[in-house]
Amino acid sequence: MARFCSLCMRAFPTFRGLSQHRARYHRHPKPQGPRSKKHFHHHLNGLPCTAEGDLLPANAPPPPRDNSQSCDPFPDRVTFEFAEYVYEKTEQSEEDVGHLLNILAARDVLHGAENIPPIFHNAQHFFHTLDAIKQGQTKWRSVGLRYAGPVEPDSPSWMRQTYVIHFRDTLEAVKNIAASPDFDGSFETAPYTEATRLPSGETTRRICNLMSGQWASRKADELSQLPDTIGATLMPIILGADKTTVSVATGNQEFHPLYMSLGNLTNDMRRAHREAVVPIGFLAIPKGERNVQDSDEFRIFKKQLYHHSIAYIMSPLRPGMTTPVVMLCPDGHYRRAIFELGPFIADYPEQVYLSGVVQGWCPKCLATPDELERARDPRFRELTEHLCEHYDRRTLWETFGIVGDVTPFTEYFPRADIHELLTPDLLHQLIKGTFKDHVVAWVEEYICDTAETVAEAKRILDDIDRRIAAMPLFPGLRRFPHGLNFKQWTGNDTKALMKVYLPAIVGYVPDDMVRCIAALLDFTYLARRSSHTTQDLRDMKATLAEFHRLRPIFEEVGVRPDGFSLPRQHALVHYVRAIQLFGSPNGLCSSITESRHITAVKRPWRRSNRRLALGQILKTGIRLSQLAALRVDLARRGVLTGSVYHHALRTADLDDGTDESQSLQPLYVLTSSLWLSVHARRLEQLAGELEQPDLAAHLRRYLYDYMYPELEAAADVPLDVCPEISPRTRISLYRSARAIFYAPSEAAGVGGMHQEYIRCVPSWYGGPARYDTVLVQINPDEPGMMGMTVARVRAFLSFVYATHRHECALVDWFEVDGDEPDSVTGMWVVKPELLGHIRASGVIPIGSIARGCHLPPVFGQTRIPRQFDHSHTLIAFRRYYVNWFVDYHAHETIV
Repeated sequence: MARFCSLCMRAFPTFRGLSQHRARYHRHPKPQGPRSKKHFHHHLNGLPCTAEGDLLPANAPPPPRDNSQSCDPFPDRVTFEFAEYVYEKTEQSEEDVGHLLNILAARDVLHGAENIPPIFHNAQHFFHTLDAIKQGQTKWRSVGLRYAGPVEPDSPSWMRQTYVIHFRDTLEAVKNIAASPDFDGSFETAPYTEATRLPSGETTRRICNLMSGQWASRKADELSQLPDTIGATLMPIILGADKTTVSVATGNQEFHPLYMSLGNLTNDMRRAHREAVVPIGFLAIPKGERNVQDSDEFRIFKKQLYHHSIAYIMSPLRPGMTTPVVMLCPDGHYRRAIFELGPFIADYPEQVYLSGVVQGWCPKCLATPDELERARDPRFRELTEHLCEHYDRRTLWETFGIVGDVTPFTEYFPRADIHELLTPDLLHQLIKGTFKDHVVAWVEEYICDTAETVAEAKRILDDIDRRIAAMPLFPGLRRFPHGLNFKQWTGNDTKALMKVYLPAIVGYVPDDMVRCIAALLDFTYLARRSSHTTQDLRDMKATLAEFHRLRPIFEEVGVRPDGFSLPRQHALVHYVRAIQLFGSPNGLCSSITESRHITAVKRPWRRSNRRLALGQILKTGIRLSQLAALRVDLARRGVLTGSVYHHALRTADLDDGTDESQSLQPLYVLTSSLWLSVHARRLEQLAGELEQPDLAAHLRRYLYDYMYPELEAAADVPLDVCPEISPRTRISLYRSARAIFYAPSEAAGVGGMHQEYIRCVPSWYGGPARYDTVLVQINPDEPGMMGMTVARVRAFLSFVYATHRHECALVDWFEVDGDEPDSVTGMWVVKPELLGHIRASGVIPIGSIARGCHLPPVFGQTRIPRQFDHSHTLIAFRRYYVNWFVDYHAHETIV
């Protein structure tokens, strides 16, 4: 059902989405992120204009839009939300819709309300109304292509077959995306450079979205030479293509969708998977008989068909690449847009097709298949054209890795260079490729090769599985109860494994192998950031160089005797330059198109009858796009304000003025976000309940530090000096608290905040206790772990002393083991702090807690018992790593 946030004028398809949005952005005050300053391009600066293309005066308002309360073609909001819920949320079939409408009609009869008009008369009326939505309409068309060479009677069947491609009018699709008010505030109209101030006070350049990269500024400079471009908007066209299989069990049905987005949209909006990435075509997938599948002629035909299809689909945009087109933008203003083919999102097999290079070669540089350990001179459009003019097909293939019979689709468009436009693919090159398919597999292979027996190798791998399963809980951390012992890995599974893999293998592989993997993980976390400063890029170069320096350990132990000429690993050498050109790669990753497969292909396919499914998939996609566009338009006009029930009450003049769905009253009792208060109890009673006989002493020392911050610490003075506290003082006990901090990440976005719940419960979901560990700030002037220490929260407390309310936490302390991070993993090591044989405890102000932290054990040489439970991990080991790979913020903070 549609939900609307009246504070930022944004619509959400579900109440859960709206609730999460409010909790993150509106419910509580949030600290400010670092400030930055943007310098926009002086020529293509996106000035507003009239619908005829004439520039407007500065600060002129946009033309008025339709602000009526009409829900046309639906008679009212109730009917619209019913249709949206039934078709989009519950995905009901025509038969199910008809049955539901019959049930509602029967209920009206039972209550004597048969004269009331029904929501819909029948299923046909329901779908007819859906198809009548005007917003978001972009019709699908089809065209057939076939082999144009000579065909003999005995020619293979693929030469006589017609291949059908399905496509939308790309110009209309671009206009629909650009005009959507849902993107207002996330649509950048001009290239820019951004300068930000680091905590150290240094000013540096920050690169994030596509328009902040060097490519956009350079293209704007080139387009400035064209006539009538002053004040125009550069509108990069982002494409993505990837085959997907919807079912292997019923005929191995494959589809090859082509997606489009606009480079003006911010990365976090593109990752939101709303209507920022839309399917614009379904490419043909030629199939040949077995005896011709591997023939050069068929292989070249498939690539030619691929490129001609994309060029044909994109052809409506070609005139707008030299002459500006007036476009409506999300803020309601018109602007003169000039199109430019932008980055192409693709995995390596697709990149081979796109760039016209031979399989095994790099599509971005001239590195040969047996020399992929470092970068070579770059490929570019003019070089490829020159080589094709002067060398025969065989020389092109063998010497330069060029398929001379294939012309990339970018050759049909001005200023486009496919070699430059191919972007880093974090999912397949780095996460699932270099880490999971290479490094993790090599570690397993090393263990199998070096173990004395096969049984011993299996015992070691089983122990690594148990180590991973024994990792303590942490907010957002996926558990692997069986370790790595499962087959169907997703990208999210691999990301979760990255967080806990390193501590699990220490002791079973050479130290240099651990250091090598640590360097790769550092590079991965740096590459996956939502924004990159100049220092981040320097760090990426350094960590990648360290990975390459240590990587020969896999050669030395015999795992990779043939070296590292691997295309997916080789691609990493191009990451820094790609970020400089196109911004942070998490906004141009194939995980975006793979996620879009779910809503654009797989779910619609499941709703079909499986017979000639593509037509049904396209029809479902049109209806979903129309519903989404109508929802955005209704939200902009204020139709979706409040819940549908209270909207109906207001319409009927029965509203009492209260609407809980619009309330922003705090969910949490205390200002420090303590949660789940139980009834207050006396200090002496609470000390017994928590098994903390020294609780009163801890509270007295806490009060001393609070009341006399300028004096020496309470730990260094006699207890008699500290303020007295009555054993009858009533203290409230809490089981959770929330930490909020600036943390640019995939979830929060470049300027986003992150919230984290810290738990201290005697039973977690009816099971064992859970007491989380935290980072405690002890010296804000020192960076990272030099100014912090680690503690385990036993309870959150609140009490009143001398009319002031105190919110604090009872913690068990850890102490840093050593003056430097561990030389093998690069992580700090801590151990429980003891006073004699008793855990050191204390009470700290809740404001001193910086955030939660994750403590994987230093496993040593002891194997984990089969029945070991992860709930005992934080008390069963002597030493622990402070895991800086548990999330982005930890990787930036714990240094």
